Amino acid sequence: MPARELQEQLDTLREQLEQNPPLSEAERNNLQELMQQIELQLKLETGTQDASLADGVNLAVERFELEHPAIAGTLRNIVQTLGNIGI
Repeated sequence: MPARELQEQLDTLREQLEQNPPLSEAERNNLQELMQQIELQLKLETGTQDASLADGVNLAVERFELEHPAIAGTLRNIVQTLGNIGI
């Protein structure tokens, strides 16, 4: 169940990015890379904890919090779900 929830949150983030918010190329690339890492972790379903993945998402939350609160909110949800599934 949490994996499905995480996928839904990734889909929400993808939709937010498709609305072309005013992000720099580096910010957009960083978010795309985080999304790919999360999707890879979902596919592997190894159950191993990858603290660097959660840390990376947390850093992105901090970076987007002021200028892009909707994206930051979605990222917070992703961090919560990662925690729920043990990542």
